[in-house]
Amino acid sequence: MTTNGVLTSLVSFANTNGAFPYSGLTPGNDGNFYGTTYYGGSDSLGTVFNVTTNGVLTPLMSFANTNGANPKAGLALGSDGNFYGTTTSGGTNGWGTIFKVTTNGVLTSLVSFNNTNGAFPRAALTPGNDGNFYGTTYYGGSNILGSSNSFGTIFRVTTNGVLTSLVSFNNTNGAYPIGEMTLGSDGNFYGTTYSGGSSNLGTAFQMTTNGMLTTLVSFNNTNGANPYAGWTPGSDGNFYGTTANGGGSGTNGAVVKLLVPPMLGPVSISNHAPQISIKGLARPSLQIQFTTNLTASWSVLTNLVFTNGAGQFTDPAATNVSQRFYRAAVQ
Repeated sequence: MTTNGVLTSLVSFANTNGAFPYSGLTPGNDGNFYGTTYYGGSDSLGTVFNVTTNGVLTPLMSFANTNGANPKAGLALGSDGNFYGTTTSGGTNGWGTIFKVTTNGVLTSLVSFNNTNGAFPRAALTPGNDGNFYGTTYYGGSNILGSSNSFGTIFRVTTNGVLTSLVSFNNTNGAYPIGEMTLGSDGNFYGTTYSGGSSNLGTAFQMTTNGMLTTLVSFNNTNGANPYAGWTPGSDGNFYGTTANGGGSGTNGAVVKLLVPPMLGPVSISNHAPQISIKGLARPSLQIQFTTNLTASWSVLTNLVFTNGAGQFTDPAATNVSQRFYRAAVQ
């Protein structure tokens, strides 16, 4: 589709070459696109395919249950040129898999979920800055599926299949993540859960690479409800997304913007004044606050001198102060 809405149909699936693609396409290093179908193929359990920009489709492999079945998510391109993905079911235990597939269709099963480490992943994997992939599972976690505490997980997986469980959702902090996570400019991951949170209508969350989860928003219907998708970074440093339900007084969904306060980084001293780096949003969206005691109230810092665009600021007024604490807030 062109940017002005001229649509050209490139491929119609015919079951033998795949059926019911749920996810988007992923560009490969060869200029072609790669994707998955939920059904179809030789065993009717889904496929991985390659398609050129003029619509020549090549089925690369068909899932056969033992190596995974029914992928709902798209593929993530690894630094090695291979693609990595998930299936919602199949594998050794039937709870879904993580796989690697080459551009010529050689598939390697890396992980079979066992419910304790997650079950039924529906989201695509997100490459991290450390060369690993991060993802979510819709069910499973540290408790048995079907119990009141089986609300999905967040995990890290290496390219050779070593999986580390980072978070088990507990409904209070979110439940049933569907959309893929987004890597922020601050090195943290941002995502959504379909339900859970204070109103049980889903959440927006932030997670560090070591699994520290922060619930940023609990959707309450007025601001949206039940997000299926993850976040898209905007040029203004904020995140944009959609919810399947809710929105104002309506029930048909919403487009939402997430303002995320940036992180303040390491502090250095130059000419007896502290220099503090900023990771995250651009300077016009920031308000830097300070206090001399963490039990006291916070004040807005108005005499900032930015020494590196939006990336670092100096507080000249702190040259003769024994201690000072800073925090960043979105205006």
